[in-house]
Amino acid sequence: MDKKKKETDFDDEMQPADNFTDAATKEQNIEPTEVDTLNENPENADNVSDELAKLNDSYLRLMAEYDNYRKRTIKEKAELIKTGGEKAFIGLLPVIDDFERAIKTIETAKDISAIKEGVLLIYNKFVGYLQQNGVKPIATLGEAFDPEMSDAVAMIPATDEEQKGKVIDNIQTGYTLYDKVIRHAKVVVAN
Repeated sequence: MDKKKKETDFDDEMQPADNFTDAATKEQNIEPTEVDTLNENPENADNVSDELAKLNDSYLRLMAEYDNYRKRTIKEKAELIKTGGEKAFIGLLPVIDDFERAIKTIETAKDISAIKEGVLLIYNKFVGYLQQNGVKPIATLGEAFDPEMSDAVAMIPATDEEQKGKVIDNIQTGYTLYDKVIRHAKVVVAN
């Protein structure tokens, strides 16, 4: 009984194929196409060729406009890359001015502590400017060694068990820019 049911299901599935052959025979009775009508009526051919010329002209203008847009955006991107650091450099100019004044003062100054204080003020101004722009030093001294933030340049034996795996000396400070490491710290790790 199940086999007969399956056979009838199969026959039902085949019926659309029979419909397809009927549709194919109907298609053989083709109506006159637009091309045949154009051959019979030359005025329509002129209208179509005029419209084709207009569409071709429109297409060419659109392509030219797109090409100009592409060239303009490439030029703007190049300009942004070229002058993108302008804001950063403008912020550094006051620090350079302070260094120039400090250099002039060093030549005539007799008080070393005043020079030291002036250089320290310039340093603090510069570090403050960097922090305002998202640049922060990586704190490593006494912390557990993190290879993603620091490069171990030397390993020395630990004096006690608590020092093992921790940074005991910072040779070069590392920096992050908005939590992305821009320079890894160079450190000495206790082993």
